[in-house]
Amino acid sequence: MKKVLVTGGAGFIGSTLVDKLIDRDIQVIVVDNLSTGKKEYINPKVQFFKADLNHKTFEGYKHSNSITRAFEDTTLLHLLEGVDTVFHLAATPQVQYSIDNPTDNNNLTSTINILEASKKAGVKRLILSSTSAVYGNPKYTPIDENHPIETLSPYGLHKLVGEQYCKLYSLVYGLDTVCLRYFNAYGDRMTNKGAYRSVISVFMEQHQNKELLNIVNDGKQRRDFVHVNDIVNANIMCGDNKENFNGDILNVGTGKAYTVNEIADMFGGEKKYGEERIEPKDSIAENAKIRLDLDWEPHGNLEEWIKLNKNG
Repeated sequence: MKKVLVTGGAGFIGSTLVDKLIDRDIQVIVVDNLSTGKKEYINPKVQFFKADLNHKTFEGYKHSNSITRAFEDTTLLHLLEGVDTVFHLAATPQVQYSIDNPTDNNNLTSTINILEASKKAGVKRLILSSTSAVYGNPKYTPIDENHPIETLSPYGLHKLVGEQYCKLYSLVYGLDTVCLRYFNAYGDRMTNKGAYRSVISVFMEQHQNKELLNIVNDGKQRRDFVHVNDIVNANIMCGDNKENFNGDILNVGTGKAYTVNEIADMFGGEKKYGEERIEPKDSIAENAKIRLDLDWEPHGNLEEWIKLNKNG
């Protein structure tokens, strides 16, 4: 990799990835609409464009007052000139939001748009950030990449269709793609406010405010939590890999699970039950494939991270 473009490069995972790429002296372009990303996370060494990927026309579209309709006097194709690898992380990363707003298909539209632009620009590889939410309720655990799909949210469905588009662009158009299905990400810079918070972010805020810890459903649902640095390493390994992926799919998870109740106990304090949501009972990764294909290993320690960070 010599020159890359990172969509969502001001967000939690994207900005962490960008910092690691810059450390390797790789030229980085970041596209982010800052809807959930933060300006202060943008590495000063990148070329940054505040823009939205969901506009249907990229070529020749000029600046307007709406960031959803402009690429700041340039075009996506122009930004992709000389880019060999695209990391597509831009998304609205929240299951419950998608259930409440099922007609919002921005996650899918942005994926199709960046695939098409990458194809036209001659990009060699696109790495899609996908999600374990595509699986839905598991028939067995740990969940491997061939597990039957029973998606329970528009978010998971849009990501799944995005994966299928990636496969199509590899087979039909020759754009090499790989899809990384992240399990539950945590780490520095994760969102701690608004609709896009993870359970760890919610508990952290409630713990610091000395509030009851809100448990969704019975708290017995099991989750696989993977540190952001491990996710970033998986992305970089995909970028470095010499062999074509041809639309392949890789789980990115630790293979170790904690119940929501166990996570709450790591923070301490009283719990409050009552809220019910539609969500998978268990979500635990089988990661043998990524270990074999990329020699990837997870190194994050969830219990230690919570212990060090829970009080702010």
